[in-house]
This record gives sequence, structure tokens and C-alpha cells, in this order.
Amino acid sequence: MSESHKQEWTETIESSHSLLDLNLKEVWRYKDLVYMFVKRDFVSSFKQTILGPIWFFINPIFTTVVYLVVFGGIANISTDGAPKILFYLAGVTLWNYFSSCLNGTSSVFTSNAAIFGKVYFPRLVMPISIVFSNLMRFGVQMVLFLIAFLYYLTKGEVQPNWWILATPFLILLMAMFALGVGMIFSSMTTKYRDLQMLLGFGVSLYMYATPVIYPVSALPKAIQPYAAWNPLTGIFECFKYGWLGVGEFNPTMLAISSLIILLLLAIGTITFNKVEKSFMDTV
Repeated sequence: MSESHKQEWTETIESSHSLLDLNLKEVWRYKDLVYMFVKRDFVSSFKQTILGPIWFFINPIFTTVVYLVVFGGIANISTDGAPKILFYLAGVTLWNYFSSCLNGTSSVFTSNAAIFGKVYFPRLVMPISIVFSNLMRFGVQMVLFLIAFLYYLTKGEVQPNWWILATPFLILLMAMFALGVGMIFSSMTTKYRDLQMLLGFGVSLYMYATPVIYPVSALPKAIQPYAAWNPLTGIFECFKYGWLGVGEFNPTMLAISSLIILLLLAIGTITFNKVEKSFMDTV
């Protein structure tokens, strides 16, 4: 065929966003789908149960009681003078949100391969809906924390300060952290399923490396400077410092957490955008 008679494509369909692009504009166009997934996840979590949404309260209550007996009673770990129940409840509430978001987003590709293979929608819709559905659970558990907080506040056993206003920012950081790391693992588990089991084990261990059941001041002096490099340390310490008025918090901790989380979110975005184009060939 001569050069002048070669066929030319009238339309080309190709990816129009870069590896670093979260493509939030397109996600916004599918906001109704995000709402549907959030509703589905929230309702299905207590569907066909006797107690229903009450389970959202039972989990943190039982976990707090166990921590109170084991770490507060038997191990006698310091809480920096804060009421032990409130201290553990604060840690449990934050940790439940982070771990649920991370575990949920880390299996996005493998858990939803059937949906992804049938219809197109921005793949980021799924991890974002997981973050929002867990935010609703967090809101329910936060109510329990607020009830306990008000009780101890009226007794004068807690001294909150203006850092309490940073709470929405702390929640955002946790969501971004879980989203970034979750997207990294989700992208990798399309080829290596073992990583899903490794992550579940790793998240359990990670809790003990995070000031959930202990304050940073309880760590040996030689370890305390390194604890700040855990992205969750600044978040947990800031939350407890703002609401309970205790802890070794300083703004540098939160700055370090923010920088590390932004870096992980960028890496997660790159890997997610790269894998989403071809993951159906390996799932």
C-alpha cells in the first residue's frame, strides 16, 4: 500500500493521565458510584447480624477492656497520667480506622477483579470508597470516645488544649497514609498473593511499634528519637496531647509524619496508575 493510501485512525483511546495523577476530576464525576460503594460496605458490615451497628461499639469497648487489664493492670504501662480507659480508647479508635482502611485498600484489585473486568469506572473509586466507609465507622466509634471524654472532663481529669482542632487534619493524614500504602500492596498482590497474608501479620506487629497502648515517653530514651520516624507516631501523640493534654508531642513530629505520608502517597499513586492498566492480565 502506498504512503498516500495508508489508513489513518480517526480516534485513539489511550490513558490521558500521568502516573502521578490521582485523576480526582474523573472520580468526582463518579461520585454517585462512590456513594453506592460506601453504602454497600457500611450496610454489609452488619447485615444478617443480631446486634447490627452496635458491633461498632462492642469492638472498641472489648479491646479497651483487654488493654486495660493486660497493659494497664498486669504490665502497668504508663499512660502519662491520663485516665487509662480514655487513653486506650483513644488509641483503639484511631488504630481501628487506620488498620481497616489499610487492609481494605490493600486488596482492591484482587477482591474486585470481577467488577473491574466487566465495566469501566475510575479504579481509584474503589479505594476511596473504602476510606469513606471506614470513616463512617470511625465516626460511630468516635462518639463512644467523646462520651468517655466528656465524663472525665467533667471530673477534671483531662486537660485538652487547642491542638484538639487538628483532629480533622490527623484523620486526613491517616487516610492518606492507609491509601498510599494500601495502593502499593494492592498493586503488588496482583502478582504476589502471599503479600496479602504478610500484610495482615505486619499490621498486627506495626501496632506495637506505634504508640497505641503506650506513650512515647514510656520508650527507652535511646529509642524515642527514632519513634518519630513512624508516620503514625506524630498523629497519635498529637491526638492524645490535644484531647487528653498528655504526651511528648511537638510539631516536628507531625511535620515528619506529613512528609513521609505524602511521599508514600506519591509512590502508591504511581504504582496504582501503572498496574491498573494491565492488572487484569495477572489477577
